[in-house]
Amino acid sequence: MANLFWKSPQGVKALLATPFKTEDEFERTVFETSELLEDIFLLKRQIRGGNKTGIPDIVGVDSDGNVCIIEMKNCSVDSSIIPQVLQYAFWAEKNPDSVKSLWLECDNRPDDITVTWESIQVRILIIAPSILLSTLDIVDKINYPVDLIEVKRWVEAENEILLVNKLEADAKKPIKPVRGQPTYDEAFYKTGHNNTSVDQFLKYSGNLEQYVRKQGWGLEIKFNKHYCGFKAGFFNAFGIKWIGTKTFAFFFKLPEKEAKAIDIPMTRYESQWKEAVYFIEPGTTKIADFKALFELAYKKLSGD
Repeated sequence: MANLFWKSPQGVKALLATPFKTEDEFERTVFETSELLEDIFLLKRQIRGGNKTGIPDIVGVDSDGNVCIIEMKNCSVDSSIIPQVLQYAFWAEKNPDSVKSLWLECDNRPDDITVTWESIQVRILIIAPSILLSTLDIVDKINYPVDLIEVKRWVEAENEILLVNKLEADAKKPIKPVRGQPTYDEAFYKTGHNNTSVDQFLKYSGNLEQYVRKQGWGLEIKFNKHYCGFKAGFFNAFGIKWIGTKTFAFFFKLPEKEAKAIDIPMTRYESQWKEAVYFIEPGTTKIADFKALFELAYKKLSGD
């Protein structure tokens, strides 16, 4: 078991590794800490009922409109879990109306997520304190996007530290295309957005990537259906998101109070995603004008 030490001006504290007592506690902690899953809106816990089989315990929808099947185990897991989660994926594909009902029952569902219920795309997440690396080899054979996420907990007095680790395949291995996952490029964006706006969106994304590289920040750029994000591992620090077919904006993963403390007028704060949003006026808005926000968001994520 790993030991975690907290070094501060007051000295060094050894933190106590504290496994979750039950699967329910593990599930509840993840469900109530939305930041752990970044871009996923969780619909409901404990969907299973009666004698039904093949129905997941947790269902969510991510910012790209994918239906997320989330399987949590409070123990070490290996590839033997795959047949179980595949049953859940098949259930979602065969019962889109059941998932849609859960979605419509949520009063606080995000306005910026669009799900194509007639042909839903399924994403699988397996979450456990420990996942055997060999599971990645099996995941590579599946025609669904699968995230393997380890969550561990340490406790210091009344404080908890949650370590989130997303298992990644060896970069040397060729990446197998996933069924139904489009390439988010110029052609894709122009099918649903104003052509001139797409050109500007990609221009700002490229300029922001150059800015990040110039700062020496180890962030990866990733294009998604509704945004271009700059990530460290599983989490975004900031990026550019579509607001409509013509409008796009900077977003920063910051607490509202901290974002407002910086003297840059905010367009709005999206509490569901914990994002401060600032509209971009192409040709007028400059990346350099948001330097303080970029630096703060990067520091919040990286701990620098």
